[in-house]
Amino acid sequence: MSAVLQMISGRRDDLRPVQARIADVVLADPAAAARLTIDQVADAAGCSQASVVNFAHDLGYSGYRAFRSALLEEAARAISHEGELAFPGDIDPADPLPTSVAKIAAADARAVRDTVRLLDMDVLQRAAGLLTSARRIVLLGMGASGLAALDLQYKLTRLGLSAQALVSVHDALPAVSALGPGDCLVVVSDSGRTEDVLDAAAIAAEERIPLIAVTGSPASALAQSSDLVLLTASREPSFRSGATSSRIAQLTIADCLLIAVTSALPDHGREALRRTRDVLESRRGA
Repeated sequence: MSAVLQMISGRRDDLRPVQARIADVVLADPAAAARLTIDQVADAAGCSQASVVNFAHDLGYSGYRAFRSALLEEAARAISHEGELAFPGDIDPADPLPTSVAKIAAADARAVRDTVRLLDMDVLQRAAGLLTSARRIVLLGMGASGLAALDLQYKLTRLGLSAQALVSVHDALPAVSALGPGDCLVVVSDSGRTEDVLDAAAIAAEERIPLIAVTGSPASALAQSSDLVLLTASREPSFRSGATSSRIAQLTIADCLLIAVTSALPDHGREALRRTRDVLESRRGA
């Protein structure tokens, strides 16, 4: 996903209805949208040309012409590098299986690449610093995001850190309430709008517990209430079995955090990894 599309996708759910319709026109087929005139975009979105101009302004462009130029440049670059699967689009139930598989592979590979491009190294290092110094780490993720929370728990415990992943609100809220000085909360949520997640974030804020968010929505309530935000980039086609692209983007962040934390604990981290590896190796021959 280009920088332009990342910005639109990340803000999509926070836009006003009219702007959301414009965003949908662009995201549905970025290469085609880049060739549309302002009146064509307005017709496709069922809005006025002024709304399209305001949409461009809100994204930081001087007007529709500047926005269209940036979109056209990014779309052309993506197509030259990735060909017809640069923007794979939604999976159609009528697609042949090989086509569906190719679309999934392209979307997932793009989610990893674009997440790494979005990654702020300073924020990553600061997040690693919080985790390495934390007395106790609670990781929270609901639904598909819970898989990423569990994966990060596994990685951090292998480094000798005290980490606990929770995927149920009935477990999460009491655990977050029990956090104290020196503890840290990590919340994984693609939308950043899940009510249970926001309840946990509110408790952490009240108790002044450092909060790290892993989210695909920089404008979400979760991102706004967090101390550090690690952004993921993904676009979920509507016909998918679960949130696969967002999950893979979240797992990419987990891998990057593992490396950052290991680097922050050069001797202790390597030794902890060696010990856990030796324990696991001893079981393989059993």
